[in-house]
Amino acid sequence: MIRTGDEYRAGLRDGREVWIDGERVRDITRHPALKPIIDVKARMYDMQHEAAYQDRLTYVEDNQRKPIFYRPPREQKDWHDKTKAIDLVLKDIGGVVTRVGDETIGEMWSLMDGRDVLAEIDPRFADNIDRHVRAVIETDVFHVSANTDPKGDRSRPPQEQDPDMMVRVTRETDAGIIVRGAKYETASAYADQAFLKPTVGAWSSETLSDYAVGCIVKMGAPGVKHICRSGFAGKSSPADYPLANRFDEVEALVVFDDVLIPWEDVFFYRHTRAAQHVRATLHRYSAFPYVLRLLYNADMMIGAAMWNAKQTGLDKLQSVREKLADLACYREGINAHLTASIAMAETSPGGLLMPQQSMLYAGRVFGCSQLPAMMHIARELCGGQICITPNADAFAAEGSGQWLNKFYSLNDQWQADDRRKLLAFARDLLNSDYAGHRLTFVQFAQAPHFNHLAAVYNSFDFSGPLDFVRKSAGLSDRILGGAQQ
Repeated sequence: MIRTGDEYRAGLRDGREVWIDGERVRDITRHPALKPIIDVKARMYDMQHEAAYQDRLTYVEDNQRKPIFYRPPREQKDWHDKTKAIDLVLKDIGGVVTRVGDETIGEMWSLMDGRDVLAEIDPRFADNIDRHVRAVIETDVFHVSANTDPKGDRSRPPQEQDPDMMVRVTRETDAGIIVRGAKYETASAYADQAFLKPTVGAWSSETLSDYAVGCIVKMGAPGVKHICRSGFAGKSSPADYPLANRFDEVEALVVFDDVLIPWEDVFFYRHTRAAQHVRATLHRYSAFPYVLRLLYNADMMIGAAMWNAKQTGLDKLQSVREKLADLACYREGINAHLTASIAMAETSPGGLLMPQQSMLYAGRVFGCSQLPAMMHIARELCGGQICITPNADAFAAEGSGQWLNKFYSLNDQWQADDRRKLLAFARDLLNSDYAGHRLTFVQFAQAPHFNHLAAVYNSFDFSGPLDFVRKSAGLSDRILGGAQQ
């Protein structure tokens, strides 16, 4: 089945405990900080039912229509279909959103690749992942991740401090396991469920096995509490901050206060090898839609910068064109990595089509690490007016408006209203609190930079360069030893 936007909203009115700015939110679908992004996700659901979009956002299998985003990829066409679907959605809503389901479902596909590892613990756990992947497709729920623990003092093991600093299992019952702790997560307050998994990557001993747990948590379950950060939406006029007021994806500290996880929702428990597998393979699929968003961020920067240059005629200057070319190279570099990762895609251990890993991870490093410099170039091209232009009310007011309309109008083509809108858009993209938040989100949402580099190191095939230099330099076979390192 495919849901409607109203069905999604109704599912959020389940009595879940959501807090924002010190107040409990009784209906999150109406709260000014959460309503805009909930409306975006609802729009995604409604698009699946519209004739103009349905055949490109859904597919039919077993006489049932299902969402294209949740279809496990088995051939290149599946990835191309997902890419085209994202293009339709982002162009329809007029902005960029990341945590709306298509990215985080990839972590479940990584679990499918580790099915044999799960079966070693208990065959039921392997069956659970199969059932949950099917359930997400068949029920079209909004599925997110629950990844980052507060951790506390990282120089000390969790047993030597408050043990709730990392999510842990406190006891077993006939009905399931009981978990305590907390996770930071984007979109948890307005999602249906989350895949909870451990933060620890290097499991040095079994003493941490209480923390080696992976499961599905319903976001409205008893004991789940969402303590949201302050939102950007509703704090200022949409005319002045058009992106923040529509596309703010709100994060929360999700507290698990003795939450029951039924056995049918448990993927692994007290099994550090399974936890290691999850951490090592977590982003092998989800990195693709994550990096794809950076392509659209680049398009927004190019568009904002070039329109700002065109309005004043500065696009004719060679120095300006060089900076615009830098932005275009950034955009095309991201596109090249994404395209190559699918063209060179590999069959995964679970039989899915996995983007070529070193190419995908290198694209993530490139896109994330160069984003601050690209934002600076776009900011230079937009100029200082993005930080000094008065708000829309000043342009509309009788006393100030006549002067602002006089000095912000350039010619018959570029009048003050369009210039103000463009500058407000560029400010919110590059210079506002929301812009700074999004930059930080990109740098950390799929782990920090050193983890990105480690993923490239672990996936890159060094044997070719090593063998090339060994033969070119005439090195003896002695350097190979018993095995090539």
